[in-house]
Amino acid sequence: MSAKTRCPWAGEQPLMQAYHDREWGTPQHDDRVLFEFLILEGAQAGLSWSTILNKRDNYRRAFHGFDAARIARYGERDRTRLLGDAGIVRNRLKIDAAIGNAKAYLELCERDGSLDRWLWQWVDGQPIVNRWRGHGDVPARTELSDRISKDLQKRGFKFVGSTIVYAYLQAVGVVNDHLVGCFRHPGK
Repeated sequence: MSAKTRCPWAGEQPLMQAYHDREWGTPQHDDRVLFEFLILEGAQAGLSWSTILNKRDNYRRAFHGFDAARIARYGERDRTRLLGDAGIVRNRLKIDAAIGNAKAYLELCERDGSLDRWLWQWVDGQPIVNRWRGHGDVPARTELSDRISKDLQKRGFKFVGSTIVYAYLQAVGVVNDHLVGCFRHPGK
């Protein structure tokens, strides 16, 4: 039996490989999961994705399963609890952003129906499938991530710069950036 050819970033860690093989680049339409990834991508800023992936279960516990309505009501006691939780990234700006983003998310859903509807309208409901040959070909941001980032910022979201947004689009499958040699590329 031969080994699967994966995108190089998946590395040798079983958790990273499982994430690559089962989640990354798969079109996601569940609002809770879309919200979770938005928070996790913001938490990743300046860190490796493997750091966040290793803490994901802790984030789910600490943020009550990414229940946005509950997070939006977090007060000072919750901030203190989160800042003391060694299982997550204890950065006050990122924690405050997660709480603020929950409020912005609820407003977005009220106005646009759902995060899923709002997000996928940017690509007419169809993922962008790229044909990158090497890891160095994959951009860190695009014109699409620039536009989405600006819209999110206007809506009050934090930690949603264009690079973070592009990583988010890749994670939730709005953009499929599996390399053409990867077994997960749609052309396989």
